[in-house]
Amino acid sequence: MRKILFVLILFIGIQSANAQLFTKERPQNLENFDKKQWSWGYYLGMNTYDFKFKYKHEAEDIKINKTIGFNVGLIGNMRINDYMDLRLEPGVMFAKREIIFPEIPEDNEREVKSTYVHIPLLMKFSTKRINNFKPFVVAGVSTSIHLSSNEKNPDDNMSGKFRMMTNTYYWEVGFGIDFYLYFFKFTPSIRAVFALNDELKPDEDPDSPYTSNIEKMSSRGIFINFTFQ
Repeated sequence: MRKILFVLILFIGIQSANAQLFTKERPQNLENFDKKQWSWGYYLGMNTYDFKFKYKHEAEDIKINKTIGFNVGLIGNMRINDYMDLRLEPGVMFAKREIIFPEIPEDNEREVKSTYVHIPLLMKFSTKRINNFKPFVVAGVSTSIHLSSNEKNPDDNMSGKFRMMTNTYYWEVGFGIDFYLYFFKFTPSIRAVFALNDELKPDEDPDSPYTSNIEKMSSRGIFINFTFQ
């Protein structure tokens, strides 16, 4: 009986807290912030990049060791209405991946250090503001310039250089929550990016053990950003 009473009291308490959080009127910070046609900000964040491979012939999967990278960029936001915004978020992404070719007995690891100039154009779809926070989802397309791609490097994997294409195109999807603080709007968000084109620059040797069996190689990434507006 005591356990049942405790669970009942706990349940009532949680329901009461939820009701107050979502329905009780609270003083609103930055009440007119979202009424502006244009707004600006910046973001800092983390990323982790991976590769997706498509093979010409069945083979043991190439392995990727991922690390945590760093994001920094700017935000330009154009208000369309109370629930939709168009956003441009140019930034720089620093990432590192280690590629392991399991079918090659020696010299089978390549470290790929990447610096991307990343330019996404996104649509932001928000819910109605609830007191001082507002959830949203984003979706859109983007392009990036891979500054360390080695695309024009005459050396390839036979000389220890893994080469990629300089320009990449993506589609993106994510979600987050706007928090309206006293002086600024703070937004944590998470986003997934998926490359559309083949990023591999093949080795000069058509029978290269590193690239000859790869039909397509495309990046995938997860971004966790913290935005200040």
